[in-house]
Amino acid sequence: MNRVFIDAETSPNIGLFWKAGWKINIDADNIIKERAIICICWKWQHEKTVKFLKWDAKQNDKKMIQAIVKVLNQADEIVAQNGDAFDLPWVRTRAAYHGIATNPHWKTIDTLLFARKKMLFNSNKLDYLGKFLGCGGKIKTEFGLWKDVVLKNDKKALARMVEYCKRDVLLLEKVYLKLSEHMAVQTHAGVYLDQAKWTCGHCASSKVKVNMTRVSARGVVTRQMQCKKCGRYYAVSDKAYRDYLKVKEDEKKHKAKMAKLNKFHKD
Repeated sequence: MNRVFIDAETSPNIGLFWKAGWKINIDADNIIKERAIICICWKWQHEKTVKFLKWDAKQNDKKMIQAIVKVLNQADEIVAQNGDAFDLPWVRTRAAYHGIATNPHWKTIDTLLFARKKMLFNSNKLDYLGKFLGCGGKIKTEFGLWKDVVLKNDKKALARMVEYCKRDVLLLEKVYLKLSEHMAVQTHAGVYLDQAKWTCGHCASSKVKVNMTRVSARGVVTRQMQCKKCGRYYAVSDKAYRDYLKVKEDEKKHKAKMAKLNKFHKD
């Protein structure tokens, strides 16, 4: 399965304003330079290396957007921390600015959204989640790094920002792997590998068992399965469950037949 982990670092708008403080309204007409994406890092789950793209010497992110869209189009699942509200909207917005088409059907997994809705951590920030789950933390940075990158066009500062972004991707993957033990299947691994629908949706193993039968208000029967290999849970239709029973029955008959043959040869 092509599962990709991504993270983006962005620049702030540069503009004119009369006063600083909380709850100050600044109109879009005050912007003199639009924000953009500074760098994007990503890692395929089946690979070890974190790859990256960055804006060019003129702080133009067009080529980066063209390239990352191609990467995202190859992914079966896109994993990001706050990706549904931040990283992917940023990519789409900058793509729209540059006249680059994006796929409206990207399948996403937002670790922040899952932690917020399904868990009860003291904080849902990536740094906290990483430390809480024993995965490590983020590299500490200050806003001065963004100033150096954006205002001074400092190459060394940009390199540090890329390393910061890379570390976030590695941490994101570790956090996802911990949280995924509690997530519902997004892409059925068994079917993806051309196996039966009753096989484990998480790891594609055929060593599974029925955990529970559920019946909806409309009388639709589903079977909650548990994988004996990875221990995770997933649901299948009643038809898929009956296919599972048939396979198990055939295996039982085959074992009985082989036992008889072995006994015959011994006699």
